[in-house]
Amino acid sequence: MAEFQQKERYNAQDLVRIVAQLRCPEGGCPWDLEQTHQSIRMNFIEETYEAVDAIDQQDPDLLCEELGDVLLQVALHSQMEAETGRFTFDDVCDGICKKLIYRHPHVFGDVSAASSGEALANWEVLKNKEKGRATAKDRLESVPRSFPALMRAAKLQKRAAAYGFAYQQPQDALRDLKEEIAELEQAMQQGEGVPEEMGDVLFAAAGLARSLKADPEQALTGASDRFQSRVIRCEQLAGPLPLEDATKQQRDGFWRRAKEEEQSSKT
Repeated sequence: MAEFQQKERYNAQDLVRIVAQLRCPEGGCPWDLEQTHQSIRMNFIEETYEAVDAIDQQDPDLLCEELGDVLLQVALHSQMEAETGRFTFDDVCDGICKKLIYRHPHVFGDVSAASSGEALANWEVLKNKEKGRATAKDRLESVPRSFPALMRAAKLQKRAAAYGFAYQQPQDALRDLKEEIAELEQAMQQGEGVPEEMGDVLFAAAGLARSLKADPEQALTGASDRFQSRVIRCEQLAGPLPLEDATKQQRDGFWRRAKEEEQSSKT
């Protein structure tokens, strides 16, 4: 491989060349050379979540950095395939460009879309046609099992709704959730079937969230954030007393105060 030339500013093609050099058998990086799609699979997930976290923090500098890390994963996987002759980074770019043009006929064709809702509807119709998804089975099985469980539940429910499997009112979803909780209680008493019933409760809770127009993944993330903040505040309120040494009564008092402070800060 030709000697690498450093530059003041790099672009996407420079990234492709750098990754190719990292994986070059002669003069490349031993670690990069050993990697496979499977060995760095989790890296892709972690980098994506870090980019999402940068978005949540509203930090443009961090987002720029994290998007670069995501792009590196794309370049690495593309380079691995280029080495086999199956496809290249340019093929990836070509594919997404063609997909965007095809799925936006209201921009690049003669189809009209007066609202974002119409544009999204056009996208879904064309996507299903493109993927050959003609049945409920096709659409449901195309939801990746690798999705976070709550996200997958919501996605499955959304697609099933197109076939009539949806709550008419939030009260219906709430009723089903209560029924699932009752079945969980029965399973706990009997000492069997608890994991399955627990799963049904969580799935029903996702359904209730959707019926209330609340994204269940984001709702749970918010609850986790509040829990984290309250426990940290409890530790602060405990002062010199180690939180794990506090009595239940003391912890309950700390929790109530932390919650009250949180609520008052919103008003």
